[in-house]
Amino acid sequence: MLSPAIRAAIPNFITLGRLLAVPVAIWLMVADHMAAAFWLFVAAGVSDALDGFLARRLRVRSVFGSYLDPLADKALLASVYATLGFLGHIESWLVIMVVFRDVLILGGAVLYLVLAGSLAMQPLLVSKINTTAQLILVSAHLARLGLGLDDFGIITVMTYVVAATTFVSGAAYFGIWSWRIVRMGSMR
Repeated sequence: MLSPAIRAAIPNFITLGRLLAVPVAIWLMVADHMAAAFWLFVAAGVSDALDGFLARRLRVRSVFGSYLDPLADKALLASVYATLGFLGHIESWLVIMVVFRDVLILGGAVLYLVLAGSLAMQPLLVSKINTTAQLILVSAHLARLGLGLDDFGIITVMTYVVAATTFVSGAAYFGIWSWRIVRMGSMR
């Protein structure tokens, strides 16, 4: 049987691997190895599901993992969007929306942490929907570019789904962080 420390570390090592895959994914896309980038992106998606499954199955939760997992997800998605945008495969306005939303969320979280001294991370349902839509759009782009698969219009539809859910998710987080900070100020 594994020691509690090793059991707790397994999901975090998987998440760390996903974070370390970010520069590799960027290099693969810039070097026009889109098939390899596609498979690395698929592996990163599988690792995201796997680390969550293992954390639940092994009944381990760590504060480090609760911050590392969303950081790895955001780093991967923002980097892939920025790279595909730079290469001209994703509209620049969408890249700006996606990256700005992540900066807004991160900035709000950091500001709240500084002001409140603690922070509990709890993703919103619309944020989970947005992340899923972003993953589908990137996967469709990489499958088309790397494997030559026809996207059957999925890229066009998902571009607007990502835009809409990015806007709603960003607005929701902005409202939540603003409300929490104003409420905290009125309590002092």
